[in-house]
Order: sequence, then C-alpha cells, then structure tokens
Amino acid sequence: MTDYVQEQEMEIEALQAILMDDFKEIDPSESGLNTSNRCFQITLSPQEDEADEAATIPVQLALIFSHTEKYPDEPPHLNLKSLRGIQYEDLQKLKGKLEQEASENLGMAMVYTLVTSAQEWLSESFGQDANIENSEDEETEKDDIIVPHGEPVTVETFLAWRERFEAELALERAKLMPESALTTTKEKKLSGRQWFESGRASMKGAMPANGESDEEDDEDIDFDEDDFEDDEEDMLEHYLAEKSDSSAHSSRRAN
Repeated sequence: MTDYVQEQEMEIEALQAILMDDFKEIDPSESGLNTSNRCFQITLSPQEDEADEAATIPVQLALIFSHTEKYPDEPPHLNLKSLRGIQYEDLQKLKGKLEQEASENLGMAMVYTLVTSAQEWLSESFGQDANIENSEDEETEKDDIIVPHGEPVTVETFLAWRERFEAELALERAKLMPESALTTTKEKKLSGRQWFESGRASMKGAMPANGESDEEDDEDIDFDEDDFEDDEEDMLEHYLAEKSDSSAHSSRRAN
C-alpha cells in the first residue's frame, strides 16, 4: 500500500531545499483553493542573467498548490495568482497548460516539474528575449512607416527633372546602339540605272543652278546591290548610246 503522506512530506522538504525563500506555507483561506489541507505558495519570476538580477522584475507569479489524499496518483490542487504585471487571460492559459502536464505525470512527484514549466513560460512570455523581440517588432513597424522628406514637387521642378531624365535616357541609348546605326540616316534608294545616270551627270558637270533647287538633290542617295543586277543590261545599252552620241558630236565639230 502506497504511503501517500510520506511521499508528500518528502516532496515538500525537497521543494524547500531547492526554492528556499521563494517557497512558503500559507493559510488555506488565502490559497483560493477549496480545501482544508496544507497549502503552499511558490513565487516565480522570469529567468534572467546574473548581470540583470538587480533590475526591476517586470512580472511575478504565485503558484499555489495543495496535495490531495492520493497524490501523486491524483493531480494536486492548483491555483495561480498574478503578483505583478500578468493578465487574467494569461493566467488561465498557463493554468490549463500545467493541469495538462499534471495529468501526464501521475504516479510521481510532479510539483517541481510544474514549477519548471511555469518558469519557462514566464521567461518566454515576459523575459529579456521576449522584450528584445517586441522591441525589434516595434522598430520594424517604425521602419515600415514612410516619412515624407525633401523639397515638395512643383510643376517647374518636375519639368526640369523630366528634361534631365530624358537627356540621360537618350545618352544611355546612344551608348548601347551600334556605330553603324548612329551614322546611317534615312536614305532614298535608287535603281541601278538611276544611280548610273546620277554618276554620269556628276562626271560631265551639272547644269548651272537657277533660282530653284531640285528636291532630289536635298535628299541622301542610297542604292541597292540587287538593283544593279536587275538593270545591268539597261545600263550597258544606255552607256553605248551615250558613247555613240558623243562620237557623232565630235565628228560634226571636226567637219
């Protein structure tokens, strides 16, 4: 037969040795538990580094328990109180977590296991690391806020900016274009015969210019090699005809 009372006394002695000043016995009327058995209170705070021990503790929790008659084969009576800075909703969440762990540890002394779990919850929720994460979140939110700065945009400043932007854009495009594209202009293509006649006219000498200018002279001339092949016979016939006219003209002048 299990001696529940002995096991309970041994657990209380162990808790006193481990927790020392944070462990004390309280009157059942102060516990908030519906029992007349002995009640105990354990004071818990978030775990901090040794260098931060002197810092003000932001939150503090009281874990109150009482053994049942058949503890540890039954879960203990549990109650939680906020000594500083913990909301009621958070206390209820933690209490549900501890009751679940108690049901999973039946048959063994479990109070110190529950104390360790509550301590970890406090550190995760309210410890230094949690404060750092909250501060980082606040900083991120501040960074996401766009604060207007600089000179206000007016029609004049916008037009000046657009002019500079278009000039820079044109310069960048010119750097990317091949040199042949920069030197080639829109030219008028001529057939082989037209090119030949224009060349012949330049060799013989153009007519003196009168008051009017020929529109074709103002246009750049281009030619296509395919046109030479198409008009090769016409060019030859035209050349022979011109040669014949020249010879006849020279004969008349000699007579």
